[in-house]
Amino acid sequence: MTAETNSPEETFALGREIGKNASPGDVYVLVGDLGVGKTVFTQGVAEGLGIEEAVCSPTFTILQVYEGGRLPFYHFDVYRIKDAEEMEEIGYEDYFYGNGVCFVEWGDLIEEILPEHCRKIVICKDLGKGTDFRRITVEGCRPGKGV
Repeated sequence: MTAETNSPEETFALGREIGKNASPGDVYVLVGDLGVGKTVFTQGVAEGLGIEEAVCSPTFTILQVYEGGRLPFYHFDVYRIKDAEEMEEIGYEDYFYGNGVCFVEWGDLIEEILPEHCRKIVICKDLGKGTDFRRITVEGCRPGKGV
């Protein structure tokens, strides 16, 4: 699926739809440059899950857990992870293979440990179409290939 948005509000709304349709055990990997809207998209997902708590990127904490919605929501930002072993210290498998919904910003940096069932979301800018334009592509990972 590919969608185009023209404002942060539209990007948020697309995330909200993903959240409304999320199922236990879903794992999404977010890929995109700095400032492309990964956190805005993730905030929409959280709202779609019924999370009322403020959601921000866990850049320095790596993981933020939200449990106030219809499903637990696990938001990872692995930008600062140097290798997959650091994820083991966090106990990532409990989240990746649990009953909540995982969103992993910069997930392409830990490709080797991502579950086969993850979905990849790529968010791209095209400044030729305006500063708020985003192309958002959601794709399933190929079995055994990760992101």
